[in-house]
Amino acid sequence: MSAADWYAHKSLGDGLFWIQERFYQSENRANIWLLRGSHQDVVIDTGLGLRSLPDYIEGNGLLGEDPQRKNPLLAIATHAHFDHSGGLHQFQQVGVHSAEVDALANGDNFETATWLSDREIAEAPSPGWRARNYKVKAVQPTHILQEGDVINLGDRQLNVLHMPGHSRGSICLHDRDNKMLFSGDVVYDGAMIDWLPYSHVSDYISSCERLVGLVDSEQVDQVLPGHYNTFGAKRLHRIATSYISRAGTCPAKFSTFAWGTLAGVALRAFNPRCAC
Repeated sequence: MSAADWYAHKSLGDGLFWIQERFYQSENRANIWLLRGSHQDVVIDTGLGLRSLPDYIEGNGLLGEDPQRKNPLLAIATHAHFDHSGGLHQFQQVGVHSAEVDALANGDNFETATWLSDREIAEAPSPGWRARNYKVKAVQPTHILQEGDVINLGDRQLNVLHMPGHSRGSICLHDRDNKMLFSGDVVYDGAMIDWLPYSHVSDYISSCERLVGLVDSEQVDQVLPGHYNTFGAKRLHRIATSYISRAGTCPAKFSTFAWGTLAGVALRAFNPRCAC
């Protein structure tokens, strides 16, 4: 299967594109965002990496008429989990938070939470492909991100917000001028996961409190999440406050512990060669 068949995209205007993997039919399917700037273009999350994302972007002319005048395309992972980082190895420039550099550089498929089944792939990307053989390929990040870093695209800037909880290196990218938040898996309109390896509930509560603060200070109008559809500030406030209110309850703590134990066992079984 070609990259042209594997991916699909939609233009949201103002140099922003929403890309998805058509045949990865799972709730784990991540949104891929392409944002164009006057001097730098950036891909935010890269999907599984089963077909060439750079080839798709170039083949569909998504970088505009004269991409050679810009810096090489920069791919940023909002965190290291497989559904977001699997395609990073296809890019010359790769950014990730410092807390998850080693996981990517070492190809640690335990920390990337690699878990893929044949039933989630509606059409195999190549003859004989099997999910059990899938791994996130090791990649050495060229851009090691920290809280407060600014990614300068020329005519727009993305501010790095370290928002741990879902994973230890989870980030949001905040376009302050346009009040847009690329949130990764820090927040999306679905059940928020705080029970994977390196998830941490108290960190997640603090991150959600930051999200509430962004809404209260009118710094966010639109959220472009790691999964599902985009949403606005009111929905962001509701999701974040709901998590804060329930995360500390006894039922939530028990559920997180139980799911975390099961996830750890399953991921070790699925990734027997991991250093864990």
